[in-house]
Amino acid sequence: MSISTVAKPGGQADVPKRGIWRYVKRHRAFYLMLIPGILYFLVFKYLPLAGSFIAFQDFNIFKGFSGSDWVGFKWFQQLFEYPNFGRLMRNTLVISLYQVVFAFPLPILLALMLNEVRKMAYKRIVQTVLYLPHFLSWTIVFGLSYMLLSPTNGFVNQLIGRAEDGIAFLQVPDYFRTIIITSGIWKEMGWNAIIFIAALAGISPSLYEAAKIDGANRFKQFLHISLPGLLPAIMILLLLKIGHILDSGFEQIYQFLNPAVFETGDVLDTYTYRVGILQGQYSITTAIGLFKSLIGFVLLVVANRISKWTTGEGIY
Repeated sequence: MSISTVAKPGGQADVPKRGIWRYVKRHRAFYLMLIPGILYFLVFKYLPLAGSFIAFQDFNIFKGFSGSDWVGFKWFQQLFEYPNFGRLMRNTLVISLYQVVFAFPLPILLALMLNEVRKMAYKRIVQTVLYLPHFLSWTIVFGLSYMLLSPTNGFVNQLIGRAEDGIAFLQVPDYFRTIIITSGIWKEMGWNAIIFIAALAGISPSLYEAAKIDGANRFKQFLHISLPGLLPAIMILLLLKIGHILDSGFEQIYQFLNPAVFETGDVLDTYTYRVGILQGQYSITTAIGLFKSLIGFVLLVVANRISKWTTGEGIY
């Protein structure tokens, strides 16, 4: 007796209506490969959500979840009334905006330039060199930055002729954001270009050949073939970046942050670390996390709607 199937738009049979377990068993290798990823999200993403309600408690680690007193929106009110809350929000949003405006497009440009390289040996060498900084910790990157920007014998001060009375770049608030964005670009640009390189590799070469026959130059090939081929990846990554607009990169900023640059460098993540980890105020830090998640969710929904309306691309 034949098993009825559901036909795909392309004419191929989809998963049988009956015998689903037979289908799973036949493709068990693929489902087994999904298990580590599913466990990761369950253990580190979904299960911790159960502890989010301590944002509405005066949580005490010795009393536990059930013994701690409920305080409603006290911690949210305390966060909004914090004297430096405006500074924290401003610095977080400005740094994130700079990352979107300056750091986000560069991997796309890098992928496009590498796509034009025809000598594969040279292309692989360049890619390897650009990928390597990603594997350095932010502590090492800060050490390299300190050697370059040190007021005493720093390379940059020597370059501008200030070897004797050098500028302490790392202690000047006006330079902090520039240093953060620049070091982030240097470290992650090559790695972030991988997905765009993969998207370009997925474009059929026949499209470029047909465009050449029609007389299209390199710029027109980019405008009508490469860019549309990259657009889905660009929009998805941009939307995800907008959803994390209040996550400006704790590890990087914490390494470079010092009291002299708090005015322009102190962000929500560093404040959360000082209050939550160093002072043990877990409830208010959980409230900050919920606040960031709510803002990110709203921005993601709005940006996704705008993207679907203007480009037809979105994450859902």
